[in-house]
Amino acid sequence: MGWKISMVALACAFGATASVYAQVQGVTDKEIVLGVITDLSGAVAQYGKESRNGMQMKVDEINAQGGVNGRKLRLVVEDNGYDPKKAVLATQKLVTGEKVFAVLGHLGTATNMAVLPFLIENKVFNFLPQGASKEFYDPPNPYKVALAPSYRFMATTSLRYLLEKKDYKKIGVLYQDDDFGQDVLAGVELQLKADKKSLVEKVSYKRGATDFSSQMAKLRAADCDLVIVGATLRELVGSVLEAKKIGFSPAILTTAAAYSQQVPALGGRSMDGIYASSFIPLPYNDDPNPAVREYAAAYTKRFNESPGLYSMYGTYTVDSFAKIAAKAGKNLTPETFNAAMESTRLEPDNFGNPGFVVTKNDRLAVKRIRMFQIVDGKWRPVSDLIETAAHSN
Repeated sequence: MGWKISMVALACAFGATASVYAQVQGVTDKEIVLGVITDLSGAVAQYGKESRNGMQMKVDEINAQGGVNGRKLRLVVEDNGYDPKKAVLATQKLVTGEKVFAVLGHLGTATNMAVLPFLIENKVFNFLPQGASKEFYDPPNPYKVALAPSYRFMATTSLRYLLEKKDYKKIGVLYQDDDFGQDVLAGVELQLKADKKSLVEKVSYKRGATDFSSQMAKLRAADCDLVIVGATLRELVGSVLEAKKIGFSPAILTTAAAYSQQVPALGGRSMDGIYASSFIPLPYNDDPNPAVREYAAAYTKRFNESPGLYSMYGTYTVDSFAKIAAKAGKNLTPETFNAAMESTRLEPDNFGNPGFVVTKNDRLAVKRIRMFQIVDGKWRPVSDLIETAAHSN
């Protein structure tokens, strides 16, 4: 009789466990399903491919070691073409079709802005999106887990750094005409207001533009000695080359969105001297850190190209997710994952990537940036880590 009761109890317990698995989107007893939305065909497809590759390489490493509490990670990748409308369709497919537990490393500020309300409504984590907007972490929400300070506050911090080094007199801005570019512009204007300065010129361009002749002519006519370029990879290179073509040589400050090894690779020595802010270091094959060199060698062997910044973003994102999911334990739910996240402090890793800290009222994982400058064709650090005013108005 006793064994029958025990068997019944065991069956009930098994049934309850199976019921929990069935009720938790993206989680079974064998796997955790994760969505990836990135650009594989648009203006920043190189970044998107790097990010996807970095994520997949880390997922394969984790799965080869047994996964997370016995569950394998499975990535479902969708292309947003760097287009908010495509991002919405991709998100709907991942959330309602693939039933993902979280979306990891979604690339693009405007694309993220377009889908964030839908993710929150459906209780799916937007985990370490590869964009920088204050809305990604403020106001706080359990399903917001932001990677970086907003472009506004990175622009404010990096401009303040340059103005402390040199008193630039005539400052102009070239910015992408979308949420990302507007955020950069707002950050510049915020810092100039604090310094009792004003812009002498501001010009915009449409996402994907290739001709910057009119914009650079206006900035040259205003005699700018410093131009902040709120652009991504190709647009930064195109605009700087246009400036060189017309004999216009101001100091150039760009954002983390254009902090990429492709900038000097595509633009050549014309890119030397450009400043940018970021926080995760580029994984160069000749890095003095042996862990970075080993990572770069493994990546290059697998994908037949050197890793880039977004490769490291992808690796960092999956690694952080897996460590938190492991802390959440076998009973993985959005609630247990969030509780583990809010009670866990991840220290900087062996690559030199930053630590990870998120609380109930602070959904921004990384709050400090470092200044870099292109010297002899490579981005080199020129500052220590600098605190940003990430929660200012």
